Amino acid sequence: MRVEFKQEMIYGIRPLIEAVGAAKEVEKVFIQKGLQRATLKELLALLKERNVPFQFVPPEKLNRISRKNHQGVIAYISPVHFFNITDVIPGVYESGREPFVLVLDRITDVRNFGAILRTAECAGVDAVVIPSKNAAQLNADTVKSSAGAIFKLPVCRSDNLKLTLDFLKESGLKLVAATEKSEADLFSSELSGPLAVIMGSEGDGVSEEYLKRADLKLKIKVQGEIDSLNVSVAAGVILYEVVRQRGLEK
Repeated sequence: MRVEFKQEMIYGIRPLIEAVGAAKEVEKVFIQKGLQRATLKELLALLKERNVPFQFVPPEKLNRISRKNHQGVIAYISPVHFFNITDVIPGVYESGREPFVLVLDRITDVRNFGAILRTAECAGVDAVVIPSKNAAQLNADTVKSSAGAIFKLPVCRSDNLKLTLDFLKESGLKLVAATEKSEADLFSSELSGPLAVIMGSEGDGVSEEYLKRADLKLKIKVQGEIDSLNVSVAAGVILYEVVRQRGLEK
């Protein structure tokens, strides 16, 4: 499947204020360090109010992103509308289904992220939760790797994953974390009922603070000399084990 996408960018403080005020879905904002503008305080207040991630960077980074007259501010417009997980879960229950959620902790490689979204959509996942910071950019590579799944699957951005995980638990979902630190085997574990699967970064896996909240910590046992799978492959294995077990219940 061929999916074409060109990401829109916004340059300058005033155009960005107008875009955010008009409810444009802004994915990420880069602001030049030391920038002195009368309207900067207004912009920062608006970004915080709308929970839009922003980062102060040296001018060299802005110039690498674009040679246009950016005036010290560059913003990426998201290709998708971000959902709120607190709205998604009640809707799933109201439809008579058991929620199936995927939480991604610091997945920063866009191709892995896109591949995970593609698998999640195919597996019938109801929503994917990503952090506002330390997450892969939703750009052309993400869209292409997801084969368009990014436009079909609710993506929920969270400013505080700990609180989001607490909400999921309070909503009756069992939290399942994939980790090499566990001896519990994925294929010997019960994965029925409302469920949220947590996948961590390739570097160090799921953060310790999220592991503490997990009801189950599961390992995919490998047979070869390499001790772990690529995160997108691991996500596929786990998601489809959930699909298999749910199929057995019917």
